Order: sequence, then structure tokens, then C-alpha cells
Amino acid sequence: MSASPAGGGSVRPLRIVGLVGNPRPESRTHGLARTLARELARVVPTAVTAEVDLAPLGPRVLDPADAAAAAGAEQVLGADVLVIASPTYKATYSGLLKAFLDRLGTGSLAGTAAVPILLGGAQNHRLAVDVHFTPVLLELGAAVPVRGLFVLEPEVADFAAVAAAWARAHAPALLAAGGAQAGSFVTV
Repeated sequence: MSASPAGGGSVRPLRIVGLVGNPRPESRTHGLARTLARELARVVPTAVTAEVDLAPLGPRVLDPADAAAAAGAEQVLGADVLVIASPTYKATYSGLLKAFLDRLGTGSLAGTAAVPILLGGAQNHRLAVDVHFTPVLLELGAAVPVRGLFVLEPEVADFAAVAAAWARAHAPALLAAGGAQAGSFVTV
């Protein structure tokens, strides 16, 4: 339900959606997306969160008539802030994620602020988040106002503290990039 602000018009809660491109359900990658979305929601307490885990969909992301894949795409398209996470495969994001993103039209994420996260096993892939992942989000129209996160496997255990600090530092830039401010979304 929405409320009317003092100046008139309706407002809605800020929607933070985690999109997980790991082919394994409930993966460490999923945990990273969930943790960062939760920490962003703590900074913007009126926010609501949702998740789209591509693992259960698997090859169905390739079927344009698949109802579950279409529902996932609608969740993503409805995000104000998109936390998009993938394991690093061959120095880039997963093929499953790429196949899903191909469902979205060029520019369809306009008005959405995105945070790309890659989980990797080697330091030499650290630039992949900015060199390979961010450009596809920009092509889809998302704003990527801050550098993406690259998390090495040994850093996963301590990611909650990193995510909390990151969310406090970067939430204002994400909100501004998406055209929102922390106080502009109200829930009832």
C-alpha cells in the first residue's frame, strides 16, 4: 500500500532486487547478493527486498514463453536498485546470467541503479567486474555509479562487515543514480 506525502502524489517503497547468476541454488554467490541487499535495506529502512535466483530456472531462461523466467525478468525490471551477482567463469560473469540478461531489451534498466558483484577464486580476475560486467549493465540502461565488488573466495566469511560498510558509504550514490533519495520512499 502507498501513502500520500505532504506535497501530494503517492510514494512507494524503494525496491532492492538481488539477481543471482550462479547455476547452483543457494550458492555463496547468492549469499553475497542477499547480504548486500539486506545491508542496503538497513541504510534505507523503507526499502523492500526481493530475489531472483536463476539456478532453479536453468535452461528455461532461454525459453521466451517460460512463465517463471518472465516473472524473474519482471522483478528485475521493477527494481530501483539491482544487486546482481555471479561467480567468475573464464574471467567474466556466468553464461546463465548472460542468457537471462539477453531477455531484457537495450535500455530496459533505465532508472535502475545497479551493483555488480563477482565472486572469484583468483586475484587476477579482479578487473573483470568493471571490464566485463559493468558494460552489459550500462548497455541495458542501468546506472552503475560506483565500482562493482569483486570478492575472493577467502573473503566470503567476512563479507557481512564489508557489505555493511559498503552500503553505508555508497547508498547515497545508488539512490541519486536511480533518481531517489532515502526519504522519498515511504511504506505504510
